[in-house]
Amino acid sequence: MKTIHAKTAETTPNPHKINACKLYDTEHAQVMHITLAPGQSLVKHITPVDVFFYVLEGTGIVEIGEEKCEAVQDTLIESPARIPHCWHNQSNGTLRIMVVKVPRPTEKTIMLPDNK
Repeated sequence: MKTIHAKTAETTPNPHKINACKLYDTEHAQVMHITLAPGQSLVKHITPVDVFFYVLEGTGIVEIGEEKCEAVQDTLIESPARIPHCWHNQSNGTLRIMVVKVPRPTEKTIMLPDNK
């Protein structure tokens, strides 16, 4: 049996420059654990596969395509393949999210320029 504790897993280098850990990675799926400190955001990007997010702790703003909404602990959010998406932590607390990519991506994620 293999076990991994999300809060102590090794951080994976990433273009978002945030705390991200790979918890599960097989030919069929990939699971990441991301932690955003207050004020941190992901870079808006496009994933070549379907993704769903599950908020483990905190409150954040999720942006998928042209839609934005606040997501709180124990919320699941679907993000279809090839639709720009990102997360923002505008709260005063930590935001922890489980990210599941199905099927496991074989193409690269496309990082989009910041259009603020």
